Amino acid sequence: MGPARRRAALRLRGGGALLLLPRFSVFPLFCLALLLGFASLLWLQLSCSGEGPAPGGGQSRGAPLQPCPPQAPLPPVEDEPSWGPHRLALLVPFRERFEELLTFVPYMHRFLSTKRIRHHIFILNQVDHFRFNRASLINVGFLESGNDTDYIAMHDVDLLPLNEQLDYSFPEAGPFHVASPELHPLYHYKTYVGGILLLTKQHYEMCNGMSNRFWGWGREDDEFYRRIKGAGLQVRRPSGITTGYETFQHLHDPAWRKRDQKRIAAQKQEQFKVDRKGGLNNVRYQIESRTALSVAGAPCTVLNVLLDCDTNETPWCTFG
Repeated sequence: MGPARRRAALRLRGGGALLLLPRFSVFPLFCLALLLGFASLLWLQLSCSGEGPAPGGGQSRGAPLQPCPPQAPLPPVEDEPSWGPHRLALLVPFRERFEELLTFVPYMHRFLSTKRIRHHIFILNQVDHFRFNRASLINVGFLESGNDTDYIAMHDVDLLPLNEQLDYSFPEAGPFHVASPELHPLYHYKTYVGGILLLTKQHYEMCNGMSNRFWGWGREDDEFYRRIKGAGLQVRRPSGITTGYETFQHLHDPAWRKRDQKRIAAQKQEQFKVDRKGGLNNVRYQIESRTALSVAGAPCTVLNVLLDCDTNETPWCTFG
């Protein structure tokens, strides 16, 4: 017996027999581990819900399908010619809706990527001590979105599109109201333009943006509808969508997400007037910080915005 065989020999003390073992190699074991890992992944892919029948011709009795792991965000492939020449700035007015945000950013990134819409998501986080001002935040987002975007979407953080037929492409013919009254789960009046509205940057400038006088919740969209009409623009809406009020998922829970609907002093009368002076030209703000983030692999930019208020003009910007 050579030295190598001698080192591999094990003597069993009980029976005195000599057991000879072959030289051990790690490579076959490594290949076997890879094969078993691949088989496990294939089994999971075939047996989880939504990915096809279980192996063997159907689902096993007493063994319900398990939910599939969430899909990873699409890789950034915006350089492909099929994505088109336009780029969307998705403007999301925001304050203290972190649970919704964690859902919204990866969902919208994947939704728009699937449709090959070049986009950048801007979270416009109001960090001052004034009441929430959605319209002013959209004005800020428009001004801060940069020259590499040529159209915007005013987009509520609690509204997710469920129907892939919804159009987010460049609205060259005029403002396009994605969350139209016949599809929105809550608001059904014909002049409604809230929720999700697309405009080219040129058209938004023609309207002088949105009024900065609306502190608290509501009415800024109704005033903006009048601005659109005053600029000679026509609101367009989706056609051929058959999913009705189930076209969107509304994440807002009014039981624990109370909206600031208080009307203070002259605000009750002012909320129904058209602001013929203010808008993009007089929004007052500072950017406290600008941070690039990735939420579950989906990129976005968070702008911490400090709005300013002239209490002589709009004393209802505070609760005092």
